[in-house]
Amino acid sequence: MIEKRQFYINGQWVNPAQRNDFDVIDPSTEDSCAVISLGTQADTDAAVAAARAAFPAWSTTPKADRMALLQRILEIYIRRSDEIGDAISLEMGAPIDYARANQVNSGRSHIKNFIRAFEGFEFDRMLGAHAPNDRILLEPIGVAGLITPWNWPMNQITLKVIPALATGCTMVLKPSEIAPLSALILAEIIDEAGVPAGVFNLVNGDGAGVGTQLSVHPDVDMISFTGSTRAGIAITKAAADTVKRVHLELGGKGANIIFADADEKAVKRGAVDCFLNTGQSCNAPTRMLVQRDIYDQAVEIAANVATNVIKVGSGHDAGRHIGPVVSQAQFDKVQGLIAKGIDEGARLAAGGLGRPEGFNRGYFVRPTVFAHVSNDMTIAREEIFGPVLSIIPFDTEAEAIAIANDTVYGLTNYVQTQDGARANRVARALKSGMVEINGQSRGAGAPFGGVKHSGNGREGGVWGLEDFCEIKSVAGWAAE
Repeated sequence: MIEKRQFYINGQWVNPAQRNDFDVIDPSTEDSCAVISLGTQADTDAAVAAARAAFPAWSTTPKADRMALLQRILEIYIRRSDEIGDAISLEMGAPIDYARANQVNSGRSHIKNFIRAFEGFEFDRMLGAHAPNDRILLEPIGVAGLITPWNWPMNQITLKVIPALATGCTMVLKPSEIAPLSALILAEIIDEAGVPAGVFNLVNGDGAGVGTQLSVHPDVDMISFTGSTRAGIAITKAAADTVKRVHLELGGKGANIIFADADEKAVKRGAVDCFLNTGQSCNAPTRMLVQRDIYDQAVEIAANVATNVIKVGSGHDAGRHIGPVVSQAQFDKVQGLIAKGIDEGARLAAGGLGRPEGFNRGYFVRPTVFAHVSNDMTIAREEIFGPVLSIIPFDTEAEAIAIANDTVYGLTNYVQTQDGARANRVARALKSGMVEINGQSRGAGAPFGGVKHSGNGREGGVWGLEDFCEIKSVAGWAAE
């Protein structure tokens, strides 16, 4: 049993103000694998006070010094990558090979991309040639409360911690209590790198406790949250009284529009992408919209992927398979939505209720494909966050766009067609923060974020750095 009850506050590992044990569950076995402590108001206050005290010095640290610290963090992160992968596999069930290759690599890539973006980042900018005595100053916003989820732990933590450090903010991180172990390793990395005391603080806790305490705290200037839309709305309301900035990266219900002229691998690619990370990705293409000419063929291909290509196995086993969902609550939610899809008349083309054959323990879900789905069904409206694909037919381009946009979400949509003009036209018409065409991933440092109920911020690259800055406009700037 791993015991990790301490918090990282003001440059030291400290005991919680009062013991409040919480078991971390291995989703592959349903056994307790670690124990942490959930923080109280006293722990949150101590962490915020440390961050507030450290801000004046850190915010004025030369850019070169901050850059050197980021480089050291990257070096230590790379050295400890296998440990981080092991922790992620244990805490949230990602298969060990996937955890090391994808989960860990996402954090490494973000650190590298932020270093690249920071090299050319200017905190003092001219307004323009028309106003030579005006300056636009980008200044660190202050103390940031960072609240991160369990599904991509290092991905989301590095997207917040690294730009906050780079821009001169101080911070309190509250990782998911379900998957806290990898975050604790990152705290050790930051400590070893020599980040000054109080600049980075970590307090474990749940949303109702530490999460809410950070959201309402008068000495926290910004909340950056990634998680469910429900929680994001609650955080926004809680933060309103102190008028702090709230950056939200929330849920999604991505549409993958496959036209009849799409390449032959488009359907298989879309189905595999839906099931990656056991479907626990906010940008997963969970609604496959297929032009009617190829609809029956697409259903057959997707069902074959779910039945014969995607394998299910323990997070502890090596190999190319998907693991369990993260918790009993998540398992129950996914099972309930699969049942809802059946009850509402969708045709089960693959998978279905219950665990896969051979599993009687662990939060394993059968990769599931629904056909004959209409966009008003629950499985097409709600974010399932499990390995469940809904396939919806369409006839015309206009109809596909209308179906794709008929959702409260707006994170990532996908377009598959060999007609470049149509691909660009549809991308412009889709109401989402991101669009990917023909399997092309977004480039390093591209902004990540959504619209509508998918959130209101952008993470990554220059946009991620700017999000932790306040903008000050100065007139009458004297020549230096």
